[in-house]
Amino acid sequence: MARVKYRQSDVDLMARMMRAEAVGEGNQGMLYVGNVIVNRAAADCSDFKDVRTIEDVIYQIQGGNYSFEAVQKGNMFYQKARPNEQRLAEQTLKYWREHPAKYALWYFNPYGPCPPTWYGQPHTGQFKNHCFYEPAAGTCESVYMG
Repeated sequence: MARVKYRQSDVDLMARMMRAEAVGEGNQGMLYVGNVIVNRAAADCSDFKDVRTIEDVIYQIQGGNYSFEAVQKGNMFYQKARPNEQRLAEQTLKYWREHPAKYALWYFNPYGPCPPTWYGQPHTGQFKNHCFYEPAAGTCESVYMG
């Protein structure tokens, strides 16, 4: 059973986002980004209480801007999804979940060392240029369920 409900259009949308955010970090890096996207759709807490679909996650606006830099700037996000990224997106939607993004709801590229916390959320690990953060203990139990 899939971690969240999805349609083929969600696979394509997620594939484009994974590619735009992490193509330079290879398949593994794109899988981690996909993991965060799915976690946000599954979580019922924090900034993600009203975010239930992949489309909601990708186009979410926080603080007046899109949550993902790739949507803000456009870069590769608006290019067609390729078969490899589609396969990775579907894999993440169905079952794939691994540390350091296993329960992460946030990631960013600090262009330096990863801070131990980010907006009060604990650092769970780093993969290449991205730092991953999961909710502080007791603040988002739903992310651990999906």
